Amino acid sequence: MRIALCQDLPGPLDVLGNLQRLHARARHAAVQGARLLVCPEMFLTGYNLGAQAVQRLAEPVAGPSADAVKAIAREQGLAIVYGYPERSEDGAIFNSVQLIDAQGRSLCNYRKTHLFGELDRSQFSAGEQLCPVVELDGWQVGLLICYDIEFPENARRLALAGAQLILVPTANMAPYDFVCQVTVRSRAQENQCYLVYANYCGSEGELRYCGQSSIVAPDGSLLALGGDAPCLLLADIEHAQVQTGREAFPYLDDLRQDLHGVRD
Repeated sequence: MRIALCQDLPGPLDVLGNLQRLHARARHAAVQGARLLVCPEMFLTGYNLGAQAVQRLAEPVAGPSADAVKAIAREQGLAIVYGYPERSEDGAIFNSVQLIDAQGRSLCNYRKTHLFGELDRSQFSAGEQLCPVVELDGWQVGLLICYDIEFPENARRLALAGAQLILVPTANMAPYDFVCQVTVRSRAQENQCYLVYANYCGSEGELRYCGQSSIVAPDGSLLALGGDAPCLLLADIEHAQVQTGREAFPYLDDLRQDLHGVRD
């Protein structure tokens, strides 16, 4: 499967403009044979907005923006992962990502479980459920959001549940470049999973985003790496590489789960 990763500037408060950008990025990715496009955290609204703006822009999981993304996915014939502020039925606001397949069906909606500092906590409630592993084009896929990947337990749980591909929309900023450069590669290698880390670049308010988005192979090698400017990264992934990695480094088989309690 060919994966496309969109590293872009944030588009704060401009949902319509961001949907138009998503349409353009999806068209570009589809022309190049991609079957999946992964966008950054909170792509539809921007991330560093403040609680009032997030409250105003939040939508339900099946809201009008979701309908627009589903139409783009069907038109371009590829799956899309995008971030947005979700309003639940009881009015709580979550930092969420949704995976839409090429037929316009929602396969998974995940609410960020590990909130980062006062910025996240002032805007969102924490999700209470870990992401399920879902099937996309023959791949077992799990979702995390930004800070979630910095806790090794999260990626390990997905891998133990069968994930072969972990998708991580993010909004990582300076001075946390180390996460882009080292942590995401370690998470891929220690779980023998492909990992897609889709970050912003540029600035939003006082935040300066790191860029350095990546698509990482199960052995931790970089298949694609962004710099500090907008770009569309592409990489082909193969099931055989996951199997080869798990044979060479049988961490998942050898893990003493009775000691660590990593299963649900």
